[in-house]
Amino acid sequence: MSTTSPRGLWYRVLVITGGTALLTAMVVDTLAVIGRHTGIPLLGSIELVQAVVAIASATAMIVATLNGSHAVVRLITDRLPERQAAWFARVNALLAALFFCALLAGSVWITSDLWFGFEETELWRIPYRPLRVLVCICAFCVALIFAWHALRGRKR
Repeated sequence: MSTTSPRGLWYRVLVITGGTALLTAMVVDTLAVIGRHTGIPLLGSIELVQAVVAIASATAMIVATLNGSHAVVRLITDRLPERQAAWFARVNALLAALFFCALLAGSVWITSDLWFGFEETELWRIPYRPLRVLVCICAFCVALIFAWHALRGRKR
């Protein structure tokens, strides 16, 4: 995949963002454990880890959907003729798109309901609003990708 194409660049940004978030979570948690054992605790480490894991998981859902890496059981579809298997794959993609639309609707509802609450974590004062918006955007992107696969079929 070329980094000059828009999909290649965005894909790479997603992977780097998610990977950096996971590495950050690992470093913060490692420092917190070392700090506990040396008597210099890292206060609020759980808040930091939760925030970066939200970023990592949101970007990972898009990457997994683009790669077709979601868990799939193919006990029946592997035994079907190719045409029927392709039809079931499209139905599966449609149902997945509907599922992520439902997740999006719930996430938008919670985000809009708490928009003026100005919620933040206790120690580090990390605002929840941008994390909720990120989850909504990622759920929308995943729903779009699945809808695209339902309409056009997935190319292997």
